Amino acid sequence: MKRYNTFPDYLGKGIAGICLTIASSLPALAYEQAPILDAQVEAGTLPPVDERLPKEPLVMDVIEQAGEYGGTLRRAILGGGDQHNMVRTIGSDNMVRWDPGWTEVRPNIAKSWDVSEDASKFTFHLREGMRWSDGAPFSADDILFWYEDVFSNPELTPNKDSTFVGPEGPVKVSKIDDYTVEFDFGTANGLFIQNMAYGFGYHPTAYPKHYLSQFHEKYNPDLQSLVDAEPAAADWIQLFNLKAGPMDTPLFWQNPDRPTLHAWHLTNVYGSTDRVVAERNPYYYKVDEKGQQLPYMDRITYDQVEDVETILLKAFNGEIDYMLRHLGRPSNKASLTDNMERGKYRFFDVGDLPANIMILMLNLTHPDPVKREVINNKDFRIGLSHAVNRQEIIDLLYFGAATAAQTAPREGSELYKEWYAKQYTEFDQELANKHLDMAGLDQRDDEGFRLGPDGNRFTLVFLVADVFGLQYPDAMELIANYAADVGLDIQVRATDRSRLIALHTANEQDAYLWNCSGGQADAYTTPICYVPIVSNSVSWAREWAEWGVDNTQGSEPPQAVKDIFTAYNEVKAAGNPEDMKARMQKVLDMSMEQFFTIGLVQNDPVFGIARNNVRNVPEPLPIAGQLWFPAPYTAQMYFEGGDNLP
Repeated sequence: MKRYNTFPDYLGKGIAGICLTIASSLPALAYEQAPILDAQVEAGTLPPVDERLPKEPLVMDVIEQAGEYGGTLRRAILGGGDQHNMVRTIGSDNMVRWDPGWTEVRPNIAKSWDVSEDASKFTFHLREGMRWSDGAPFSADDILFWYEDVFSNPELTPNKDSTFVGPEGPVKVSKIDDYTVEFDFGTANGLFIQNMAYGFGYHPTAYPKHYLSQFHEKYNPDLQSLVDAEPAAADWIQLFNLKAGPMDTPLFWQNPDRPTLHAWHLTNVYGSTDRVVAERNPYYYKVDEKGQQLPYMDRITYDQVEDVETILLKAFNGEIDYMLRHLGRPSNKASLTDNMERGKYRFFDVGDLPANIMILMLNLTHPDPVKREVINNKDFRIGLSHAVNRQEIIDLLYFGAATAAQTAPREGSELYKEWYAKQYTEFDQELANKHLDMAGLDQRDDEGFRLGPDGNRFTLVFLVADVFGLQYPDAMELIANYAADVGLDIQVRATDRSRLIALHTANEQDAYLWNCSGGQADAYTTPICYVPIVSNSVSWAREWAEWGVDNTQGSEPPQAVKDIFTAYNEVKAAGNPEDMKARMQKVLDMSMEQFFTIGLVQNDPVFGIARNNVRNVPEPLPIAGQLWFPAPYTAQMYFEGGDNLP
């Protein structure tokens, strides 16, 4: 068994590769804590800092310099379903993490890890003495609680995240000792370490056994009394989900009593107040090069507002300290520039280059057999694609700062092919009509709208939420008009993000407008728009995705989709980087031929704003889909350091 800091090193060096370990720790010295904690230590209500840190705390690199303690990082959050706003600044303490440049995987909660020579087993070495935010010890038992009692329980986890499912099925996790755990896939899973560094790798380290076991039937014989006391829970499963919901859902942020390993922990319930407040975790396991326990800032606040215009006004008034979500789009650049002096902020570049920022996601596993038949006809999707005037959308909504493209790896990616991005993007109503006729929608009613196979007007309802500052409602109205010009009846239904996610994860939607990762290196690890994969953020073939994880679930897909599942499993089993690239290119060739989703726009790089006194902000900030930055490496490092930036 070899020890590595990142699996690409393993692929490149092969079995004869040298052993590599990154387990940063400081020599013996006096650790320092935030002054806000001094009174609690003096009163004896909080242990001294050297007793709160693990034996080997993680030493974080700085972007500019070691920081100073104190202050509040002020942000804003949209009402309903904007929990990723908090996830991206607080919640990405996984076993491993990406470095600031998104070039290698580094230790995080795990101080090091070993990879078996066939890349089927991954052994993680935890930090002895590490604690949850309430001071309780963190150990291998917490990871085993997640694996045995949550992940492996079909009632609590009916759909398993693809991060933890290999070619032979779900991972097997075992405890070696109190600070060592092994993840065994039975066969090569060459993308596992990279996947663990992305957002959904958080699961194994998010379930404190000492707290959550009280809500689990295996551990609490008096559990029914807790169920009876919770009006929203009909049984223990619902109660457990309320108290232990996944971090990428609102439920996680609606239970501030739940201990975490994050740099800050909530003090109130998300959604119950106009301001969500997160205070520093006094047991956080990271320090800077001087031995100062992180984070630097005492708290983060999120003012809950109803629209992006209110967030912009807050920025103009100097009430936003750091933010790119909802703000960093071309349509906002002019007004933000005009108010820079007033708001005392600066711009920073963001490398947010997903596969596409505006995708028509038709439900290929629609429960209605008529709609399912039409949507699954490739000619229908080709016709709808040709009906959309992408350039007009770009000019009207994005001031020309984007490119017409399908959902595909972007130019500059090693996986880029021009035909992926350009097929069926020409605005051509004649071609649109031809393909829609070929799809069997060649009959029309008295108003000129196309009839479905059942003789009734064929109507699709598109769900749309006003998110990410991408002007989806405006875009969807344009798209509905383009569709009407070729006889397609598209109805637009506005909703909030949480409701939209609830509908598409339940497979109850006709279609919706969304975006997708996979434009860069993340195409390997999160191909959620190329391969049907279970995801809370993207669903265009939910039942196929469920079948892909467990053949007894969902619905059996066509042979072409089964072949894509097989091809992607072969990517995970690749023996070297060149082989992995060739196998991934095969997956993309097959996926693009199927033309699952209709991409419209690939954006130019976007931007964020940071108050002039906020320091250690990386530029450019790497971000793509499941890369939940800046939380993995720099949110804890931000500090207030004066307005004179270097």
